[in-house]
Amino acid sequence: MKNNPSLVYEKPGKYESSRFEKIHNVIFDNSVLGSIAVANEIATLIREKQKTNSICVLGLATGSSPIKVYEELIRLHKEENLSFKNVVTFNLDEYFPMQHDDIQSYHYFMKEHLFKYIDILPENVHIPTGNCSLEESSVLCAQYEEKIKSMGGLDFQLLGIGRTAHIGFNEPGSHLNSTTRMVTLDHLTRSDAASSFLGMENVPKKAVTMGISTVLEAKRIVLLAWGQNKAEVVQETIEGDVTSKKPASYLQNHPNVTFVLDQEAASLLTRINTPWVVDSCEWNPDLISKAIVWLCEKTQKSILHLTDKDYFEHGMESLLAIEGTAYDLNIKMFNRLQHAITGWPGGKPNSEFQKRPERSSPEKKRVIIFSPHPDDDVISMGGTFDRLVEQGHEVHVVYQTSGNIAVSNDEALKFAEIGLVFNPTNESYIKIIDFINKKSSSVSDIVELRNLKAQIRQKESLGATRYLGLPDKQVHFLNLPFYETGTIKKSPLSKNDVALMVGIIDAIRPHQIFAAGDLADPHGTHKVCLDALFMALKEIKHQPFMNDCWVWLYRGAWHEWEIHEIDMAVPMSPNQVLKKRTAIFYHQSQKDGVMFQGDDSREFWVRVEERNKDTAEKFKALGLASYAAMEAFKRYHY
Repeated sequence: MKNNPSLVYEKPGKYESSRFEKIHNVIFDNSVLGSIAVANEIATLIREKQKTNSICVLGLATGSSPIKVYEELIRLHKEENLSFKNVVTFNLDEYFPMQHDDIQSYHYFMKEHLFKYIDILPENVHIPTGNCSLEESSVLCAQYEEKIKSMGGLDFQLLGIGRTAHIGFNEPGSHLNSTTRMVTLDHLTRSDAASSFLGMENVPKKAVTMGISTVLEAKRIVLLAWGQNKAEVVQETIEGDVTSKKPASYLQNHPNVTFVLDQEAASLLTRINTPWVVDSCEWNPDLISKAIVWLCEKTQKSILHLTDKDYFEHGMESLLAIEGTAYDLNIKMFNRLQHAITGWPGGKPNSEFQKRPERSSPEKKRVIIFSPHPDDDVISMGGTFDRLVEQGHEVHVVYQTSGNIAVSNDEALKFAEIGLVFNPTNESYIKIIDFINKKSSSVSDIVELRNLKAQIRQKESLGATRYLGLPDKQVHFLNLPFYETGTIKKSPLSKNDVALMVGIIDAIRPHQIFAAGDLADPHGTHKVCLDALFMALKEIKHQPFMNDCWVWLYRGAWHEWEIHEIDMAVPMSPNQVLKKRTAIFYHQSQKDGVMFQGDDSREFWVRVEERNKDTAEKFKALGLASYAAMEAFKRYHY
């Protein structure tokens, strides 16, 4: 792992990290460190070119992956005098049709995230055109190629990667010899972009993109990938065969390419995921747990049925040499998982603490459930929420954001029209209705509409918490400022956001905190809310009451903790599953065509029920008790 972002990481020669990997890659603890390292490499290249009075030709990417790189380049310009006057840029792609000033355009993106903050000459900025006719586009694409060649080609190409393994908008099927051209976007690519366009129906079906051959002609290529939702495509690209079905795999043939990854994006690489099948490894408790669960899945056996032979045949003989017999290992692992299962998420009174995931004392705890959006509490841990209330704990739910952007205009229009029936002269309702009827996709919501959408979500939340028996006085709405922009793009976390988090923790002084640890959230709010909690904990952890506060992380509708990661598993009966479903149904604005569905067409309640059932089935397959469903948590040590 690379942790020093001030160093430019080693560039590849012939890459031979393991027999599985075919592309040089560097793994950082997080995307911020990785982004700073990449920005430093770009800055070094620019300065080297300046010494010889040469232009520096950069190929640039858009999307969420390079944002932190651009932020660091801006900082280097403002604080360390990095000039961009010798830089010429060519962007990878643009949607079609798309006006340059549309807030969804990549022209707008690059201006807002980089160009307006640095001293690059306007005539040196090149981005494919999306505001022309189809006939004009083919001519402009050819001219784009000629312009790149006239500059001597790309010195450095920055890439992201889509879940279809596209680079630029080179979708599956793209040819190795392809150049800048018009393409039709894959359904999954459009689905991933749906949140930015406030609905799949608004996402363009076509785009203009730099071609595979154009990208491969760059002298140096760096591809960025962050987060668990990129792990599968990263593994397939780095370890799989070169194929047009995975366009990024063409990068295996480039002599100077590096994938810069965070731990989540690298998590499925063989040397990370199952290092014991690559070479000898340093065993630790977490890795041992992971390996045993993997061995059970591989052999289709429960834990207590594993034999010495199973360990030897699957590259785990070194573990037996350290730990003893299969019997000893199996018993230890079985007990670990068995002790993680509890029907008392707040701790069982008068129980033996060492054998349960939570403390028995104090018997009645003060609990905060942090919910990034106004439904994550019941979606992700509705059964545990119900248990905590029923078992007499003082539960507080804290909704970190208003969730207003997830309410469709059609839903808001319905409420505004109802409001107008009862108050025909209400100016806010009149203004909202007029705005919705005239709104284009490139205009941010007006304040009145945002407030109405926030109220819709707030009242739905109160319906769900009341159903679970929670008094209204124990439900809190923080409305963190970073979220309240009226658009998909959010503001950076500020001191005000952290202060609100610190304030609510200090006011309640909890014994338990539950929070969303879902880093694969498709539009990033969960990650920002988790960062806000971590920053708040850092600030407040020295308070004496925090010595008695434990933090438990749950995951949202997208992913679940792996079995070996689970520190507490709370089983649910069939009746509790139905009760949780009913609580989710109170969030009516998020049913039947929710805006941020991702590529999974199932509604959130269906996804989470199947996920909870799957967790229970995995425990059962390992030889543990059989339950209808389970919610899972991992303890965070701050």
